[in-house]
Amino acid sequence: MPDWLEIALRTLSAVVILFIITKLLGKRQISQLSLFEYITGITIGNIAGYISLDLDNDWYLGIVALAVWVGISVAMEFITLRSKAIRDVVDGRGTVIIDKGVLLRKNMRKERITLDEMLEQLRKKDVYRVADVEFAIMEQSGEINVMLKKEHQPVTPDMLGWRLPQEVEAQTVIMDGNVVERSLEVAGKDKDWLDGQLKKQKIKLEDVFLAQIDSQGDLSVQTGTESKAHNPSTKPKDQIAELLKQYEDELYMLERFAMNEDDKMDYRDAINKLKEAMHFYPPPS
Repeated sequence: MPDWLEIALRTLSAVVILFIITKLLGKRQISQLSLFEYITGITIGNIAGYISLDLDNDWYLGIVALAVWVGISVAMEFITLRSKAIRDVVDGRGTVIIDKGVLLRKNMRKERITLDEMLEQLRKKDVYRVADVEFAIMEQSGEINVMLKKEHQPVTPDMLGWRLPQEVEAQTVIMDGNVVERSLEVAGKDKDWLDGQLKKQKIKLEDVFLAQIDSQGDLSVQTGTESKAHNPSTKPKDQIAELLKQYEDELYMLERFAMNEDDKMDYRDAINKLKEAMHFYPPPS
């Protein structure tokens, strides 16, 4: 057999073997590697190169070496799953580097992270002042996770006592001009409804690049081209209706935050008057 053909076959075999091994070792081998997995990945790559190119030795010995490394790696994963002590040694543990707004220099030296690196990681979390941080920990992967102090945390609907409807996953009902029947069924809609929505937006099915139905049952359409993109209505009446709806939402919010009953009554009165005006400008269909 010519050398070039043998190398081609060996390389093809190495690719197939590496694919099977990666599936065996799991997704962590691709995403976040522990120290042991990192060493395993490098070694397996070197052995695969040996299998592909070394014509002087028996190529099956490389497969034996791969099998041993995979066996050790899989065994180590099972051991670390069962023992936290071994897991702490193999994968490492998180290290606290900020506690109650105070930098822990000793722990930073232990992890060999500089102030510049630490500040960069904080900026990635949209944190620009160390004193605002209640707690920050450097994970085994090297990423820094941050918890801000209560007074600096973003306001959430739960803090305000708002009860919001549960969000559900948006369903992709059209891809590349083709209807995804299963997603349409999950969204509780049918083909006739979809055709009607596209007709309202004056868009042909074959022109749709992507279309999704959100948790409110509304259809959003992407054509992938600026000229055919669906634009909001430019009719004055429709624009007035949209503005009135925005004002109504803002008045409802102000009513919720009102400090006393008199203020609430004023907002409520304004909402009622606004609703009267909204009868003359119904929202666009």
